[in-house]
Parts: sequence; C-alpha cells; structure tokens
Amino acid sequence: MAPTDLKNLVRRFHALQAERVEAYKLFEEGHESYLRTGPHYDFEHYKQLVHEITKAFCGISKEVLEIKEQLHQDFDRPDLSEHIDKLQIKEKEKLELTAKLQLGKQNAQDHPEDEDFQEKVREIKQDIIKNTAALSEILQDFKYDSEELE
Repeated sequence: MAPTDLKNLVRRFHALQAERVEAYKLFEEGHESYLRTGPHYDFEHYKQLVHEITKAFCGISKEVLEIKEQLHQDFDRPDLSEHIDKLQIKEKEKLELTAKLQLGKQNAQDHPEDEDFQEKVREIKQDIIKNTAALSEILQDFKYDSEELE
C-alpha cells in the first residue's frame, strides 16, 4: 500500500478522535440539561441521548479498531496499533468515569446536605483529569511515532 494511504489512515484516526471529543461535549451538555429538569427528571429524553451517544461511540470505536488492524497488518506498524490499543482502554475507562460522574452529580444535586456525594464527585473529577492526561500522552506518542509520514 502507498504511503499516502497510511497518511490518510492516520488523518482519519485523528478525525475520529475529534469526533469522540465532540460526542463527549454533547453528552455533557445533555446531562447538564437533564439535571436542570430535576427533581422530576425527564429521564426519557436523557435515555434517548444516552442511546445516541452510545451509538456514536460504538461507531467511532469500531472504525478505530479497523484502523488499528490496518496499521498492524497492512502497514506493518505495530507501534501505532499498540498506541491505539492503549488509547481504546483509556477511552473505555473515560466513558465509565463519565457515567459515574453523571450519576454522582445527580446524587449530589438530589442530596445537597450530604457532603459524601459532593466528595465522590470531586474524586471522580480527579480520576477523569488523570485519565485525560493519560489519553493526551498516548495521543502525543502516536503523533510522534507517525510524524515521519507528514
């Protein structure tokens, strides 16, 4: 396969990561809207949002995994596919943490007198910050290892 194919694959990977960032933004905005409907939450609307976001994340992950396979098999770049493996693990963690954070925020909102809920939200936010730093590092390594393609 031609080097331009590899460049295009790397570009597509970066575009998919940008789509993930956008999906997280929509997810967060949707959850904030959901919280504003409390104490009688509009769960049906939120459930639809979760469904749409889940579909988007699944589609992105599926394509990222296809890129990973191509990098490894077609272009003999196990270094790049390994970065994607690590990234996928951290992305899964981020999604799980995001779900925990959303639940924690609702609990904190529903029980403002209970400091434990507030503390749990702070802890999860710290975990998300650590996760985001790890994701950034992996993406930086990927970028560095794929720079000779530019």
